[in-house]
Amino acid sequence: MTRFLAQRLAETAIVLLVMSFVIYALIGLMPGDPVDLMLASDPSLTAADAARLKAVYGLDRPLLERYFAWLGNALQGDFGFARLNGRPVTEVLGPRLGNTLLLMGASFVLAVLIAIPAGTLAAMRPHSMTDGAINLAAFAGISMPPFWLAILLIILFAVTWGILPAGGTGSAGSELAGTAWLADRARHLVLPVLTLTLVSSGAIIRYVRASMAEALRQDFIRTAYAKGNSTARVVIHHALRSAMIPVVTILALDFGTLFSGALVTETMFAYLGMGKTIYDAIMGNDYNLALMGLLFATAVVLASNLLADLAYAWLDPRITYR
Repeated sequence: MTRFLAQRLAETAIVLLVMSFVIYALIGLMPGDPVDLMLASDPSLTAADAARLKAVYGLDRPLLERYFAWLGNALQGDFGFARLNGRPVTEVLGPRLGNTLLLMGASFVLAVLIAIPAGTLAAMRPHSMTDGAINLAAFAGISMPPFWLAILLIILFAVTWGILPAGGTGSAGSELAGTAWLADRARHLVLPVLTLTLVSSGAIIRYVRASMAEALRQDFIRTAYAKGNSTARVVIHHALRSAMIPVVTILALDFGTLFSGALVTETMFAYLGMGKTIYDAIMGNDYNLALMGLLFATAVVLASNLLADLAYAWLDPRITYR
């Protein structure tokens, strides 16, 4: 196991190194640069000013030289400044990373808690009314665009009923603390979490149902019933554990997608998370902020896949990583 972990960590480091160069090159090759944006917004700047600013920011050097300069600083813990915010990248990403972890973590856990029982129940009663209703709900969740669902929820809960805020991470202009702050933060999380949960749970339900239906047809399930085990014990301790192996793969990929792909939901609810931060940084040619945001999203995807590999061995004792 130690050798496996060491090998995977080394592979992760190599992937992050390669991705850092690819992302840096793609952002650097985009038309325009921060100095060009400054010139467009301030007509008083002259060509001499532009040349001086490019020299200060290092934009007059070749792309490869700029990348290695950034890499050397990054290895020392200096990830540069976010031009759009005028602060170090770590100070900008820290709070927004916390917002994303809260939003994505809550929606992911709720989606799993809904999908596993629903998919298991549908697999236990194939072609029944229960199975049909769960499949209909799952297909509805898969088919709904996140932006459309977000608009519907805002109209219903924020505009029509007025019981929940339409967006943001907290009430503006209010100094709340303790339980009042937690309650206010929870109210602002309800609609974006509900949107992501409904959209992501549908696909997970379908995977759980298919995997459970396959597991319930195996010989070891009939053997478990023949030994006198109850239906609940057979389903939970035998079938579900076997069925979760392919589902864990889907959950790992889904978590990485949720973390870096909630741009639409964050934009609809004006939620300052990683997705919106990365989008704004790319559109504003903020090299350092976009690069670190995308690299962190890559690291989350790699970490979720590593956790999935470790979960395989826990679910199935036949799988080892010696």
